[in-house]
Amino acid sequence: MIAKLEMFIALAREKHFGRAALSLGITQPTLSTGIRQLEEQLGVKLVQRGSRFGGLTPEGQRALVWARQIVGDTRRLRDEMRASREGLAGHLRLAVIPTALTWASTLTARFIERHPRVTFTVLSRASAEILAMLDDLEIDAGISYLDNEPLGRVTTRPLYREAYQLVCREDHPLARRKMLDWSELGSLKLCLLTPEMQNRRIINRQFMEAGVAPVSAIESNSTVVLVSNVLTGDWVTILPTDLAKFLAEGKPLSLVPLATDSRAHEVGLIAPWQEPYTPVLQALLDEAKALARPG
Repeated sequence: MIAKLEMFIALAREKHFGRAALSLGITQPTLSTGIRQLEEQLGVKLVQRGSRFGGLTPEGQRALVWARQIVGDTRRLRDEMRASREGLAGHLRLAVIPTALTWASTLTARFIERHPRVTFTVLSRASAEILAMLDDLEIDAGISYLDNEPLGRVTTRPLYREAYQLVCREDHPLARRKMLDWSELGSLKLCLLTPEMQNRRIINRQFMEAGVAPVSAIESNSTVVLVSNVLTGDWVTILPTDLAKFLAEGKPLSLVPLATDSRAHEVGLIAPWQEPYTPVLQALLDEAKALARPG
């Protein structure tokens, strides 16, 4: 039953029989058979079928909520029993907004130093993707914004508040400024994160409130691409302070602080709300709390 519920969750996530089977490492006929057997066991039709996946039935939508809960609880039970038998061990999957990847590195390194039998997979994802991956049990936790857009029913541990820097070449006319206002950036050659990134939406709002509507001629979902463009000429980009310092280190770049207000956005660890937490996830939440920057 658990295996069939995992197939059902994968199909709901991928919305395609072939991709769902591939994500589970099984064949498409095996997946189709498993879904049919699950429908027979539950006595309802879960999936609209035609020549291709047609969505979930109303019963399927309700069953998906239960499937996620049952599979999640089963995985937590396994983790709990393993911890009682072996101590803290296992694998944690973490999805992180691109602008917080340096914090993810610090968090995971500190955690493994304390608990060397735990391993990590760290993925770079947009904030909306992180929430979807938590719902679909694809990850165990994420690092994302805590106070800008709705998160749903999750547990949070704040890590830091975001401040911004203009990143430019050392020979740029603004490189020696001590501080810049957002209203001064409207005419610059900007390269920024892509619009689906929450960081970009926050930056757009800052520009709007400053009364400017700049054009970003280059957009990327990679901060490395943005900084590489800055290095090629008179381009500039805007990045959170910690990430800007990391990417600019050892390069002919200058960082100029941007005026901030009291609404600086909070970034932190998020995990599905549950009671109790598995020992490994509870330890990760505790580590995040210990790592958090004061204020």
